[in-house]
Amino acid sequence: MPLDSQMFKNTFAHWASAVTVVTTVHKEQWKGVTVSAFNTVSFDPPLVAVFLNKKLYTHQLVAASGVYAVNLLGEKQRELAKLFAGMKPEVQDRFEGQDCFTSETGSPILKVALGWLDCKIVHQYEGGDHTIFVGEVLAADFDTEADASPLLYHGELWGRFSKLRKQ
Repeated sequence: MPLDSQMFKNTFAHWASAVTVVTTVHKEQWKGVTVSAFNTVSFDPPLVAVFLNKKLYTHQLVAASGVYAVNLLGEKQRELAKLFAGMKPEVQDRFEGQDCFTSETGSPILKVALGWLDCKIVHQYEGGDHTIFVGEVLAADFDTEADASPLLYHGELWGRFSKLRKQ
């Protein structure tokens, strides 16, 4: 008997993951989406993967441009994560009012991010309703002044990491 897709989603909701905003540029158009499906693949060479739903317009632009940036969000960027997740439908341009810059690929990088990785796609794999985009990291940096916890997603909730007390 095949696994019920809702049961799979409900079970996977018990997995906490970091929240990122994946951005790209295609024909001078910036686009970005909140993504928690992100991971390192290799340190040598430096590779990371993002997993994008094929229904997303951002998916189409990432596939067409061959580049993306991953912006690692901190606990104080919850509203930014909601914005890029499309939870503020009244906002037409998600980049309006955001302080951004670009690096190697031209993909927008959010200045408030705890860290970022600028990537060129080197592999692309079918993954059911998602595509797995493996990118070679061309440039990366992090905020050395930031003493913030990462923003986490767990069970349809947004939260933060807290340090364990020494016993």
